[in-house]
Amino acid sequence: MKTRYIHAPLVLAIAAASAPAIAQEDSLAVSSAASAIAIDESTLELAETLEAIAPSADAGSETISAPNTAAGTLSVADFALTSASAAAPASSEIAVTAAAAAAAQGETGGRSESFTVTLNQDAFFGFYPAFNGLIPVSDNVDFSFYGIIWTTDAFGTGLGSDLWTEFGVGAAIYTGNLVIKPQIGLTNGALLSGGVLDANDVPTGTGGNFADGIVPSLTMNYSDDTFEAEFYGGYYAALRNRNDDAALDFLHTWINAGYKFSDNFSAGAHYELLSNTRNTFPGGSTAVAYQWLGPYVQFSTSNGFFARFTAGADIEDGNDGDFYKLTAGFSF
Repeated sequence: MKTRYIHAPLVLAIAAASAPAIAQEDSLAVSSAASAIAIDESTLELAETLEAIAPSADAGSETISAPNTAAGTLSVADFALTSASAAAPASSEIAVTAAAAAAAQGETGGRSESFTVTLNQDAFFGFYPAFNGLIPVSDNVDFSFYGIIWTTDAFGTGLGSDLWTEFGVGAAIYTGNLVIKPQIGLTNGALLSGGVLDANDVPTGTGGNFADGIVPSLTMNYSDDTFEAEFYGGYYAALRNRNDDAALDFLHTWINAGYKFSDNFSAGAHYELLSNTRNTFPGGSTAVAYQWLGPYVQFSTSNGFFARFTAGADIEDGNDGDFYKLTAGFSF
């Protein structure tokens, strides 16, 4: 078992930030405060960071011997005070240090970095794994980065070559129960740009292009104890060879909303549209690829796994068959 030695007042001060009533007692000593404070792993980590920046323990001062443990919360009984200072500091010292610690944690609104991976398959796009990472940069904003690995052969140049690959960045803005995420991405391949040009500057449909297209998008998610909803709108515009003979643009959007029956199950309705809005192929025309409407069910677990299945009808005139889509993912 590995043991860490951390300055006692520092640990207790940080823990006191989550129990402000303790800090209100001016005469409260560390020894009495300790009995009412729950010390968790994040408290220890923050204390170690602050100690590394400005070491505070010297000869004769108190340190805490903290055993490493997998438990989420440690009690004061798990800690041993070492060294020999007889007088414990008053809570005024604790309050000042705790305020600084709370301010440091408040810079990111208490959020931590996260990374979500999803496996997706539907009736039009086929199989496409995706990911989204979030890095807090302020009390209500995260830096966002994402990627989609499109695997459908028809989106490439054949036989698995030049598969469409999307990557982008943006921000996640938090306001109450709503998260607003504007992003911009690049597609790479040949689907939007038509591939490389021949000697006459005509797209050949072979050979992939870096920055094949550009994708500005907006995602909005709402979630509270009983209701969930999502809107997505993205415009896939040809970037390379845009004014040549094989450029395509697409509008992709959806909206869904549902009721949370429990922490593990929700259900609702989903509408989705994909439309080809620009086509420079000689003799080409634009058209709606599909309009999907149907219900969804979602199951989730407390440790971050989730699965959503959506199915229904393609309501676009002239289209045949139903639609279905499945997403399974994990956030950590």
